[in-house]
Amino acid sequence: MEQLEYRFDTQLLIEGENLNEDVIHDYIDSHFKGDCLLVVGDETLIKIHFHTNEPWKILEYGQSIGDIYDVVVENMQRQEEGKQG
Repeated sequence: MEQLEYRFDTQLLIEGENLNEDVIHDYIDSHFKGDCLLVVGDETLIKIHFHTNEPWKILEYGQSIGDIYDVVVENMQRQEEGKQG
């Protein structure tokens, strides 16, 4: 079975003030390894979707800029192998 380059589908919401989706996108893109990055929202609520091998780093970053919730981390490698992710 082929190994995925980035195993974990990481999704979360960040609630805060003066959030900027472009700034958040650029920070994640330049500081963390991964792909399929999506950052959407407004000044008070941002949704992040990112494939990475280190989801905890994304969660730490999110918590540093606001309050995180609705956190989902799925192991896509297990899903690829037909197991529960």
